Amino acid sequence: MNFVAMDFETAAGQRYSACSLALAVVRNSRVVDEFYTLINPQTKFFWRNVQIHGIHQQDVANAPLFPEVWRHIHQFFTPDQLVVAHNNSFDNSVLTATLTHYGLAAPAYLTLDTVKTSRHFLPHLANHKLDTVCDALNINLHHHHNALDDAQACANILLAETKQYGPQQIRPFITMRG
Repeated sequence: MNFVAMDFETAAGQRYSACSLALAVVRNSRVVDEFYTLINPQTKFFWRNVQIHGIHQQDVANAPLFPEVWRHIHQFFTPDQLVVAHNNSFDNSVLTATLTHYGLAAPAYLTLDTVKTSRHFLPHLANHKLDTVCDALNINLHHHHNALDDAQACANILLAETKQYGPQQIRPFITMRG
């Protein structure tokens, strides 16, 4: 299976306030590469977001703006590329809002939500938060709300579900974005 797992953290309630991004690149059902960066969102940080992810405004003072980051990662967002996230409505909306904020065109790409696959395959769980699903599947989640750890965990969730239930059971969860 080939896909990219994505995770954003935001500075505030505005979806365009991305302050960190991670991608875990999966080829032939193995994580073969990863990308992580802080992002300067050019906005004030809300205390609650800082409390969740631990990134402070001063941490991103010298970080790149999103357009610079986009130049490095846009090749992962194409109509034939699957981009996976845990609660992908959040991560996809952060990407779209941030692109729109900077006047960049939002691409079309395939997407899948591991919250939805987990609800389907693991209906007995009390909830389907990333840490709960990781615990159920014996996936090591080092630092929840660290974008890189979360992206890697998301990739491992889909790999575990694909291994256990097969790719044919995963395909119905794939949709086109954009």
